[in-house]
Amino acid sequence: MTLPDDTLSPDDRRYAQVLARDASQDGLFWYGVMTTGVYCRPGCASRAPKRQNVRFYASPAEAQADGLRACKRCRPDAAVSRAHHIAAVTRACRLLEVSETEPNLDALAAEAHLSPFHFHRLFKEITGLTPKQFAQSQRRVRVQEALQREASVTEAVYAAGFNSSGRFYEAADGMLGMSPTRFRQGGDGLTIRYTVAPCWLGLMLVASTERGLCCLILGDEADALIADLHARFPKAQIVPADAGFAETIAVVARFIETPAVGLSLPLDIQGTAFQQRVWQALRAIPPGQTASYSEIAAAIGQPKAARAVAGACAANPIAVAVPCHRIIRDGGAVSGYRWGVERKKKLLAREAGE
Repeated sequence: MTLPDDTLSPDDRRYAQVLARDASQDGLFWYGVMTTGVYCRPGCASRAPKRQNVRFYASPAEAQADGLRACKRCRPDAAVSRAHHIAAVTRACRLLEVSETEPNLDALAAEAHLSPFHFHRLFKEITGLTPKQFAQSQRRVRVQEALQREASVTEAVYAAGFNSSGRFYEAADGMLGMSPTRFRQGGDGLTIRYTVAPCWLGLMLVASTERGLCCLILGDEADALIADLHARFPKAQIVPADAGFAETIAVVARFIETPAVGLSLPLDIQGTAFQQRVWQALRAIPPGQTASYSEIAAAIGQPKAARAVAGACAANPIAVAVPCHRIIRDGGAVSGYRWGVERKKKLLAREAGE
């Protein structure tokens, strides 16, 4: 679509978009036709009005306050199509997945035919991440794959899209949680402290790196929980925590007892870009509420990825804080939970105040 001439005034630019029936502008402004007393969306298929008869509004309420009624054809007082927004953000995600440079917000917004402010807000609302955060998570995945695939760190630097090793090493610790060499060694040398303690759901294993909580798992047998931790971090140095870890355990125990209070501890949770988006969406579900796999898939802009969402829930290493227990089946049934369906039912009942 040809964009309106930048030399036009804002209202003349909007009028050009009305003439083009530019549905990408729906929700950004509304226009009223004073001779008919009706207001519409920019994408309305009604006959084009004359310029002198048109006024523009920032909301349906403004148009109604001016004495106009909603068009029955385009229903401008109804919510802007969610599918339209999801499609625009999904296209941006595909661009970011293959981008080798930091995202340019203006360019992404222009591609979506939205203002930078509106695009940024929609992107974060739908994916749970800002465009920059999403791009960084994609680059982290490329770095991880390159380090595992290439013969040397230097080769991995350029394979991941970095123009210099200096920029790579500046960003590597934040992307990997460790040095590139340590990552190539499977996390060898990383120290993880852990403790197994009782909680109202049985036993909990709480583990932390120097960055934050990296594992919170539930079970009935301490040996099984410890074995699970070693399986997750096969080459890390895993050691029992000392007495100084007691405060962390107390904070986690209080949080599991009353999830609504929130967890104040920092998290050190790594995953693919898709997993990060799912986990972020899970953390947006308030205590006492639930969502389905398909609803989470739609919320992250991939409505056909319900099965993959289920896989990301199963891979979640931090129980309750990343609340995969709030996911139910589309029909409302309580589905499986990697730490036991009975624990899931108890958590949901407590959060619902039962």
